[in-house]
This record gives sequence, C-alpha cells and structure tokens, in this order.
Amino acid sequence: MRISPHLCFDGQCREAMQLYHKVLGGTLQTMLTYGESPMASSIESRWHDRVVHATLVLGEVELTGVDLLPGSYQRPQGFFVTLTIAGTARASEVFAELGEGGVIKLPFQKTFWSPGFGTLTDRFSIPWEINSDGAQLSR
Repeated sequence: MRISPHLCFDGQCREAMQLYHKVLGGTLQTMLTYGESPMASSIESRWHDRVVHATLVLGEVELTGVDLLPGSYQRPQGFFVTLTIAGTARASEVFAELGEGGVIKLPFQKTFWSPGFGTLTDRFSIPWEINSDGAQLSR
C-alpha cells in the first residue's frame, strides 16, 4: 500500500508544484493540462491551461496535484502535509522557503518531541508541518 497526498489548487498547481520541486527536490514527473488531456474537448478552452494532473516523486512518495475547475475548489482544511526532514538546519530552511508568502502558524522551534518543528500554510493555501528528526544529514 502507498499513500500519496493529492493537493487541490485554484489555478496555481503548476507554480506550487514547481516550488515544491525546487524546495524538496525529487523528480517532477507529470504536468498535464486539461488542454493536453483526453478531456480537452469537454472542457471550456479558457481552462485548458489549468493542470489536470501533476506528480512530484520524492523517493517512495508521490505528491500529486490538480487545478480544480471553477466552482469546485475549496480551501484545504482538516489536515497537514507533514515532512520529517533529516537535520534541523535543512528542516528550518524548508520551513522558511515554504512559508515565504504564506502564514506561519507555529514558528519553527525546538519542542519536547523534536529539535525543530513548525506549522505553516503556504501561499497556495496548503497546510504543512515541518519536523526535524535531528540528524545532520544532507539533502
């Protein structure tokens, strides 16, 4: 079994997935628009540039995304995408990069369970928990 977070956006999927790729690494494997898909003829042409499916492969995990069509999008709530990152310095860096233009809910800091932990909602409205496992490993 594999769990893959599937993130929904309101027209910013491409920008968000490119940022996540830059910040987290991995392979940006898919970036398919509605206009490039078999659905193109059934979707109004003004929505053809929106992303129907994006995939960022991060080791054994796939982070996927979609631009929902107007009227279908709702701001995410009731969950966090949690990243546990080797090394407090790297975790702090990821936290800062994802938080740029977003809202910091809990500043990155030492907690009783982690040498570094913080929560934020990025500029695309995706809620993140960034956790450090404390090891000083490279990216």
